Amino acid sequence: AGVTDVGRPRPVVTIDLDLEYPSRFIGVDYDRETVVRVLTEIGCLVEELATTSGTGLRVTPPSWRPDLTSAPDLLEEIARIDGYDKIPSVLPTPPSGSGLTHSQRARRIVAEVLAGQGLTEVWSAPFVGDDRHVALGWTAEDARARTVRLVNPLSDEQPLMRISVISTMVDALVRNVARGTKDVGLFEIGLVTALEGEQQVAPTERVGVHPAPEVLESIHAAIPPQPRHLGMLLAGEVERSGWWGAGRKAEAADAISLASSVAEALGVPVTTTSADGVMPFHPGRCAAIHLETGELVGHAGELHPKVVQALGVPARTVGAELDLDVLIAAADRTVRASTVITSPVAYSDVALVVDETVTAADLEAALRSGAGEILESVHLFDVYRGDQIDDGKKSLAYRFTFRAPGRTLTTEEVSALRDSAVAAAAEAHGAVQR
Repeated sequence: AGVTDVGRPRPVVTIDLDLEYPSRFIGVDYDRETVVRVLTEIGCLVEELATTSGTGLRVTPPSWRPDLTSAPDLLEEIARIDGYDKIPSVLPTPPSGSGLTHSQRARRIVAEVLAGQGLTEVWSAPFVGDDRHVALGWTAEDARARTVRLVNPLSDEQPLMRISVISTMVDALVRNVARGTKDVGLFEIGLVTALEGEQQVAPTERVGVHPAPEVLESIHAAIPPQPRHLGMLLAGEVERSGWWGAGRKAEAADAISLASSVAEALGVPVTTTSADGVMPFHPGRCAAIHLETGELVGHAGELHPKVVQALGVPARTVGAELDLDVLIAAADRTVRASTVITSPVAYSDVALVVDETVTAADLEAALRSGAGEILESVHLFDVYRGDQIDDGKKSLAYRFTFRAPGRTLTTEEVSALRDSAVAAAAEAHGAVQR
């Protein structure tokens, strides 16, 4: 009979341990007897060893503990067996510096502005499925091309990362409405996936090994862009009804106003134009929001009726989704204070009749272009549709505010400036003064 020898014997490993190391690393005052006792209990051979700082230990782990290969491994055993409850809770000392980053400050400003207008911040898990994309009016193929599929999703029904904050926020809206809250205003600040091209596979390394520079570069290259978006949803009344009178339902203008207030709070000038064919919004009640450079920030308006039905949210629900990173980048600039002019202001009102296809923002831009440099502001204060104007037309009433530095404007000057603005609107959009 022979002997069958299977496997290879594990080489003997010895670990040098300074007796001051456990106390310094864990934060508990361990004496020599405690350290030796614990290591002996787990089967280690402990010998005395002279070190530069004094007496240390040379530890030989048992053959059945191949996981003990370094001094930190021994420290973990010491802390575990002696008791994690003995480790004190010590708050770290914050480093000196300027505090929050520009992005963090901007996000806090946005959250405070929206909370101040009655909205509640929510968090939703960023996982969706093809059915949610279809419900929002996108084709499953196009949406899937912009996102990534998880290898080990929490749910087989939601294997994709979201490409829109609204796509997951609607769950919170539906849940609140189902529990009896009919008037809801929600917002969320979160990351979305914006894959460009084919999804890449990131390389992996074993635990405890710092990846080489080329491996790190490949890992970073495989991560898709993840911009930070702001989503908002309003349903029900924005002005509550009661004994004082009737309330007012949320409408597209409320979502656009919220988006504008966010940009204003960050000090970023934006323009608002009508937008069609942008899902999940209603084609006739959607606005596109751009920076002055023309870069798209996002959209705001009323959700499409088909989307409302598919998602089960209340009728006429409105919302907005903005690329917050675009706004934050535009806000990272030095703002120069304008000169304070103490001269009296001069007001002038005008009502213009235009086609229904002309947006208030486009008409306002034309008025501004012709009003001159001393125009301080122009404000839309009335919209009229009725018997006094033709079908397919609407009347938009604006108030001009003029102010000249160092002097008072005359009535003739104000009238001339107003007429110049009206002429510019007539040339650009065929506007006729009522």
